[in-house]
Amino acid sequence: MSSHDSDKVARLHRELHSHLPAEPALRLKALETVLVERGFLSQDAVDSWLDAYSENVGPMNGARVIARAWTDPDFVARLAEDTPAAFAALLPHVEKGYPIKAVFNTPTTHNLVVCTLCSCYPLGILGMSPAWYKSTAYRARAVRDPRGVLAEFGTHLPEGVDVRVWDSTSDRRYMVVPERPAGTGDWSETELAGLVTRNAMIGTVRDLTPARGAA
Repeated sequence: MSSHDSDKVARLHRELHSHLPAEPALRLKALETVLVERGFLSQDAVDSWLDAYSENVGPMNGARVIARAWTDPDFVARLAEDTPAAFAALLPHVEKGYPIKAVFNTPTTHNLVVCTLCSCYPLGILGMSPAWYKSTAYRARAVRDPRGVLAEFGTHLPEGVDVRVWDSTSDRRYMVVPERPAGTGDWSETELAGLVTRNAMIGTVRDLTPARGAA
């Protein structure tokens, strides 16, 4: 019957893991670095993939809901009254009790979402959370100086537009419903959904006016 030295095994375990960063994100970065150095991955491949996912895949769930709200008065009323039920009706994979509330931009109101305690975020609806959303700077300043934060994103609010900041928690997440852009009266839901971005649903972007020649 073989025996083993538990202290020796523990030392070996620590030795093996001492060569890897402790944080998962750092471990991933170390792996990315090796793949880039070996020529298996281009320098910007990961960032490009993340950008594509964050803007074109994940947020499309929320974008579909917003496009329907822009075109269906009954649906928008339901979205305002019972956001989880409205989501579940349009997107069957979203559980009926999902803790999310829609907040609506108006000509005189702009909404901004933040999580001051950590980084609570509706991943399945808005896609991957951006790094800045999880940063201490954003989490602190979005509450103290929301207009200043918005200005840094290129969103300059005119006088007369109030800012409402919504603090997400594990029990309640928020999604901003932007105003429907002018000039889209004959657009389909699919075309409208293509205008909606992750940042607009967080609230750092307000103007979704389509580029000239779009659609």
